Amino acid sequence: MSHVAHDPQTAGRAAIEASGLHISRGRTKILRGLDFTVEPGRITGLLGPSGSGKTTLMRGIVGVQRITRGSISVLDRPAGSASLRHDVGYVTQGASVYGDLSVESNVKYFGAMHGATTADVAEAIAAVGLQSFARQKAADLSGGQFSRVSLACALVAKPRLLVLDEPTVGLDPVLRAELWERFAAMAEAGTTLLVSSHVMEEASHCTSLLLLRNGLLLAQLTPAELSERGQSTDLERAFLAMIKASGEQSTAGSSTERTVAP
Repeated sequence: MSHVAHDPQTAGRAAIEASGLHISRGRTKILRGLDFTVEPGRITGLLGPSGSGKTTLMRGIVGVQRITRGSISVLDRPAGSASLRHDVGYVTQGASVYGDLSVESNVKYFGAMHGATTADVAEAIAAVGLQSFARQKAADLSGGQFSRVSLACALVAKPRLLVLDEPTVGLDPVLRAELWERFAAMAEAGTTLLVSSHVMEEASHCTSLLLLRNGLLLAQLTPAELSERGQSTDLERAFLAMIKASGEQSTAGSSTERTVAP
């Protein structure tokens, strides 16, 4: 699959840069003073428990969440700028596709907004492994397949930045591994990916990590640095150790899937 090629003119520039970022809803402070930089052509994991502010931050980055104070720059432009519409893809937790249309028709519809060709549509469908289901109605697909249609609809525009809000939720381990392989190939080809998750095992697939807790950025570091700082090769344990070291209280909940304790 072809993607955005590395541009020598933008090499070294930040794909995303947040400075003094505060976002509140009413009197509730969701994000509190975030400062970070996301480098281009990499997979950055946005990790933290439910309620830590991951989705709010992603909404701010794609320009659909009002910023209370501070700033977010995306591809050298203010977040939400009209000129970013063809450069930024956003896949939400809720699939944004039409159930009564086929996979191919859904991708064609979204692709038409970006001048996508028939070849672009076929390429996006192949990228998520749905070639054999292209003529099926989206409503007739499994939950995991349905979510992949949303991803194909985002990929057809060939965005320079792809923002994914917990894209692997509900997928079986095999499909999850396949998606991460596709993400890695996209990053290698030059696309910047910001991927949120509450499953710490997925951190190992990322180049860089943003660790959120209660609206605060605990750290920006690599998986290896997280393991070192948390003194554990188990990234969940390492993250919990960092929380404890920061003086915050955390509780561990039981789950069939190992996740960050809220």
